[in-house]
Amino acid sequence: MGKTIAEKVFSKKSGTDAHAGDLVKAEVDYVMVNDVTGPIAFRQYESLGTDKLYKEKMVLIPDHYVPAKDTASAEQAMEMRVFAHRHGIENYYEIGRSGVCHQMMVEDGFAAPGRLIVGADSHTCTYGALNAFSTGIGSTEAAAVFATGKLWFKVPESIRVRVTGKFREHVGGKDLILRIIHDIGVDGAAYKVLEFCGDVSSIPVSDRLAISNMAIEAGGKAGIFPCDALTEEYLKGRVRGEYEPVSADPDAEYCMELEYDLSQLEAYVAYPHLPSNGRPVREADVRIDQAYLGSCTNGRIEDMREAAEIVRGRKVHPDVRFIVVPVSPEVYRKMAEEGLIQVFLDAGAFVSGPTCGACLGGYMGILAAGERAVSSTNRNFLGRMGHKESEVYLAGPAVVAASAIAGRIVTPDMLEAKG
Repeated sequence: MGKTIAEKVFSKKSGTDAHAGDLVKAEVDYVMVNDVTGPIAFRQYESLGTDKLYKEKMVLIPDHYVPAKDTASAEQAMEMRVFAHRHGIENYYEIGRSGVCHQMMVEDGFAAPGRLIVGADSHTCTYGALNAFSTGIGSTEAAAVFATGKLWFKVPESIRVRVTGKFREHVGGKDLILRIIHDIGVDGAAYKVLEFCGDVSSIPVSDRLAISNMAIEAGGKAGIFPCDALTEEYLKGRVRGEYEPVSADPDAEYCMELEYDLSQLEAYVAYPHLPSNGRPVREADVRIDQAYLGSCTNGRIEDMREAAEIVRGRKVHPDVRFIVVPVSPEVYRKMAEEGLIQVFLDAGAFVSGPTCGACLGGYMGILAAGERAVSSTNRNFLGRMGHKESEVYLAGPAVVAASAIAGRIVTPDMLEAKG
């Protein structure tokens, strides 16, 4: 019997003939923690009483409360800083040189084909876009990897997702993953892998990152794409070390199969309070108070370019706050170089440096009772971005930008022509 991508990665990293359902002890390539999950992991590691520390595998990235919003978040950041300096952790990203953790992991070359990466953040599954097996773990598990370089896993089953065709204008990866989650539910891929195949070469890496990022919103352990020419091109000049692409065998066994024609896909929006509560944007009739463009799902330069072209020459609706947050310093820099920041400012948007901020309901975009936001983030749970009586609608960058102009949730083609 052939193997899926996940089964091949675990076979190599565990040195066994691994199949779905097996328990294996696997060698981890990298373990990532952020400013919220890191301090717990550091304390757990210290409690182990060991002097063994796999520093070369550790990546410490403060991003959730950056810059610190209060004393508590400042102390969390300091705890990470002190641990990094005390132990000489090379891969520590100080504020000003850091962005949202998942983007830094791909931009700075930690994620690569065939690697096994874990992170104390549920959206660690993002790196599957680059043919890695990456998944979220708890802080205690992260501490175990600090000390041993390994971790126990149950090899997951895989769902094969075959795509055909190409996206239409202003439809992309966010719309595809929202449609998938709508179809199978928030637990439809529980402890399983979404393995993509077919016409994946028509899906840009930025869209793949958005898709893999939200595999967890269907309960998935990971979302993995094959390695192709687009993957290789993205990795040039940034990847660390050697890597070995992994592809599924033709006779690999899957627990479920899904198929989507990208050319028929519509812009989608997920209504409160679940990512599975999706429907076509054309059916929406929702007034908004805030539009948020950013996060590890859709804060990349491609998202910013698309949104900027939509708002260029237009003004943000007078009743709407449009918050634009690039996902990393590299994206921020490119926005400045390409004049995109000026486009957003001219339209009446607020632009900040990279941070998770409002995505997790931390700060810089909190919603009051009764307010509604359309957001390019990944979760719209009850109270996710503020008051429990607020509402979050999930959509792609084009819809977020168009909605900021219209004052209600719309697609770009529903906007009035520019004067």
